Amino acid sequence: AGTAAMAEARPLRLLALHGYRQSARRLRQRTGALRKALRGRAELVAIDAPHSLPTGAEDDPDGDDPPRGWWFSGPGTFEAGEAAAAPAGLEESLSTVAAALAEHGPFDGLLGFSQGAALAAMVCALRARGDPRFPVAFAVLVAGFASRAPAHGHFYREPIALPTLHIVGDTDAVIAAPLSRELAQCFVEPVVLTHPGGHFIPAAAAQKKAYLEFLERFCPGQGQ
Repeated sequence: AGTAAMAEARPLRLLALHGYRQSARRLRQRTGALRKALRGRAELVAIDAPHSLPTGAEDDPDGDDPPRGWWFSGPGTFEAGEAAAAPAGLEESLSTVAAALAEHGPFDGLLGFSQGAALAAMVCALRARGDPRFPVAFAVLVAGFASRAPAHGHFYREPIALPTLHIVGDTDAVIAAPLSRELAQCFVEPVVLTHPGGHFIPAAAAQKKAYLEFLERFCPGQGQ
């Protein structure tokens, strides 16, 4: 099989999980530079979180794209730093991810942003324990964090043995860099890439190189 077979390889497919108060459409709008950087190597398929949020004045006035979330730390609210006593909505989100993997697959890995990265990390933990609903080989976690809710503590009890790339923004004012580094520590041999920017998915030359180097480790299956 040499180079000819490699040329026939399909791009890797990543299921993309948006942040809290976002949606699949908003994630697509904000990942144009990244999708261009990965063209031919990886494609992103974004899905909506199952829970829509109460809309605020800052949301799209057309109202056809309500902001969404993967779980709540309080009634209709979410705070990453909060040790929520009764987090709600996570099981539905895990089911949503499992359904997307089954219906739109095969997928090679996950890409998550902010709360979506936190959810992707939980999926990695379940996958590493052999949960058959989540056939993914790796994850790219941008501005991720470990849930503070005691009910979610089981996800992080043992090191998560799935390859991950963690993107950390030094000036992220929403998910502070130490929270993302703390999440990386929950994994076996995480790759951590720091960028000087804030709460977004970076795709400048330095990050493009890191994404491609990480993705190169996962040769897509031939003949699919």
